[in-house]
Amino acid sequence: MICATPLVIQVYKYMSLQGGHLGIGVWHMQRTSVEELKQRAIELRKTAVTMVYEAQSGHPGGSLSAADVIAALYFREMNVDPANPKWEDRDRFVLSKGHVAPIQYAALALRGFVSNESVYTLRQYGSPFQGHPDMKKCPGIDISTGSLGQGLSCAVGMAIAGQRDEKDYRVFAMVGDGECQEGQIWEAIQAAVKYKLDNLIVFVDNNRLQIDGFCEDVMPLLDLEKKFDAFGFDTTRIDGHSMEQIVETLDTFAKHKNGKPKCIVCDTVKGKGVSYMEDQAAWHGTAPNKEEFELAIKELEGGLPV
Repeated sequence: MICATPLVIQVYKYMSLQGGHLGIGVWHMQRTSVEELKQRAIELRKTAVTMVYEAQSGHPGGSLSAADVIAALYFREMNVDPANPKWEDRDRFVLSKGHVAPIQYAALALRGFVSNESVYTLRQYGSPFQGHPDMKKCPGIDISTGSLGQGLSCAVGMAIAGQRDEKDYRVFAMVGDGECQEGQIWEAIQAAVKYKLDNLIVFVDNNRLQIDGFCEDVMPLLDLEKKFDAFGFDTTRIDGHSMEQIVETLDTFAKHKNGKPKCIVCDTVKGKGVSYMEDQAAWHGTAPNKEEFELAIKELEGGLPV
């Protein structure tokens, strides 16, 4: 007799959708270890930096700060199927800070949604890998983003739809701290609380920098953890480069079903892993030259400092 655990139920649903056959692209992955996730994050960083170098255009700084969370989501947490990217019951991911598309493209390539070689056409004419994610051109993109402040509203809409359709999928969203200066972010937050969206998990990539400098100097954000909490979110704060903390938070805090949306404020470093990019606003949207690129890859291949 088979015990009807949530996993068995979800696999059964998937098999039913596929005519009773469990295909090669089955959505469920084995739980990737923390050490494996750390290696995946390094691979993502190398791929993203290479993409920006080849294009001589793009946003490396924020891509590097987001890499660890992206690795944990795509290689451990999210229920997705690269062979069926439009699978109705998949978890959704919204990269609201869409300018860091290179790190998402890297994840899609390493996860098998697209070929590894294809992502190096970043920003080329006709390429599906444009400067901001395009859901109509790139498999695995759940919503086109890039206009700052708007992505979280889309994530809220997805979460409401899942709730009303009685679906089990979750919606993960990543916003930038600078992006939280946009008023629409807070309108979306209010709606998420009103509709009790405990299927929505929001990550704030809190790297403290934006294109014009430190957020504190451009437009102070105050304490984001306290602000989300005051609006009615379940909120916690972690080191966004500690894979141990990311995994523990996803395994526990993010799974609470208490009628509250979740916010995970991730303290990160812009340009993480490349010494000359770290904490430098100049690397928000600048491509490295040949010498800088080679140094970046050398440092990344040496691993990240503990």
